[in-house]
Amino acid sequence: MRLKIKTPKLAVAMRLFTHLKWLLNHTGIRLFYCLPAVLLCMASGALSATVSPRAYTNEAQLNNVGAAQFEQYLPGLAGKRVAMVVNQSAVVSAKEHLVDVLVSKEVDIVRILSPEHGFRGDKGAGVIIDDGKDSATGLPIYSLYGKTKKPTKEMLRGIDVIVFDLQDVGVRFYTYLSTLHYVLEAAAQHDVEVIVLDRPNPNGAFTDGPTLSMDFQSFIGMHPIPVLHGMTLGELALMIKGEGWIDGADRLNLSVVPVTHYHKQKPYKLPVAPSPNLPNALSVALYPTLCFFEGTDVSIGRGTATPFQLIGHPTITLGDSRATIKSTAAAPTPKHQNTRIFARYLTRQDVTGLSPELWVQVYQTFAANNANFFTRGAFFDKLAGSSQLREQIKAGKSAQEIRASWQADLAAFKKQRAPYLLYPLHAPAHNDARLK
Repeated sequence: MRLKIKTPKLAVAMRLFTHLKWLLNHTGIRLFYCLPAVLLCMASGALSATVSPRAYTNEAQLNNVGAAQFEQYLPGLAGKRVAMVVNQSAVVSAKEHLVDVLVSKEVDIVRILSPEHGFRGDKGAGVIIDDGKDSATGLPIYSLYGKTKKPTKEMLRGIDVIVFDLQDVGVRFYTYLSTLHYVLEAAAQHDVEVIVLDRPNPNGAFTDGPTLSMDFQSFIGMHPIPVLHGMTLGELALMIKGEGWIDGADRLNLSVVPVTHYHKQKPYKLPVAPSPNLPNALSVALYPTLCFFEGTDVSIGRGTATPFQLIGHPTITLGDSRATIKSTAAAPTPKHQNTRIFARYLTRQDVTGLSPELWVQVYQTFAANNANFFTRGAFFDKLAGSSQLREQIKAGKSAQEIRASWQADLAAFKKQRAPYLLYPLHAPAHNDARLK
C-alpha cells in the first residue's frame, strides 16, 4: 500500500483551532478531533501478574500521562467492547499496569493487540511474534508483528473501541509509530473508534535529521517526517489523520487524552524500558544516532549488557575498552556474535540529539583501515529515509555540510506539524500555555 500525501480540508481547519486545543488540554478537557465527539476506552488483560518490566524513572511523572487521566475517558467506556494495543510500557504506577486497573474498574476488555517485541516486551528486534493468550486473564493476544502488522477484520470483530497506549522514543524508525499507523487505518476501515492515551517523548526536545522520501517507505519509516520529529504519538496520530496519510482518514473517529503539565523541553525518564535493547535513559538518548550503525559493520552493543551505549568492532579500534558479544534473549543473533570487540562507551556528552559527527568520524576510521563500513547499505538508507546520507558520508562531506542539507526540509516540517502540536515547545512563561 502506498500512502497518499495530500492537504485535506481538515488540516487547514486545524490551523484555526490550535489555540483551542491548548485550552482544552490545559483545562483538563479531553481533546476531540474531527466530527463526532469520541469517548474512548481501554482494554487488555491483567498484565502485572505476567509482565515484569524494568523500571528506571521518577514514579511521580506517571501521574501526568494520558492513561492516568481516568476522568477523561472512563465514562465513555461503559457498555463498550474494547481492544487494547499495549505492551509492558502501559503502566500507571510502578506496580500497576493499565490493563489491571481497567479490569478492576469493570471495563469490558475483549482482546489485546501487541506490537514488535511482544506483549511483555521481551522479544528482540525483528523477532516474529506469534498470537497467544494472557495467562493471567485468558484474554487472546493477537500479534501485530507476525503474520500481519495491520489489525485484521477478525481481530476487530465485535470491537467498539481500540485503546492505544505504547511508550515511544521519538524516532521515526522506532516501529511503534508504524503500528499506530496501521491501527488507525484498520479502525477507519472497520468503523472502530480509537483513543490514544498519550505519553511524553523522551527525545521531544529535538527535531533533526533527514526527512524520509516516500520512495524509501517501509515499516521502519512510513511517513515524510525527520528522524527526530519532536512529537508524541498522540500528536502524530492527529497528524496522520489530518494529513490524510491513511486510507479512510476522513472516516476515522479519533481522540487523544493528552499528558498534563508537559512541554517538549521537559526531561522525562521512561517508567519502563520500551524495548529490550533500550534498558535505560542513556540508551534512549543515544538510540537516534547509534541505530544508524545497524546498517554498517559497527556493533552498537547488542549482545552485551550495554546495548545502544557503545560502538565497537573486532578489528577496528574504535575505543580502548573491550566487550564480548554473545547471544541473549534481547539479541538472539547479534552482529559479531561470540567475538571480543574494541569498544568505546558513550555518554550524553558524546551525543546530543542526532550526531552526524560520529558517523563521519567512524567512517573515516574504517576508510583509513581499508575496511568495508556500509555492509548493509540498503538498510542504512531505510533508516535515513533516502540514499543521500550514505552518499554524503562516502563523498567526504563534513558533519556541518550534512546537517545543513536537512535544514530546508526541517523548516517545512515544523510548519506542517504546527496545527497538531498539543504541548508547548518550551516551558510556559507565567503559566502561559501558548505555543512558543
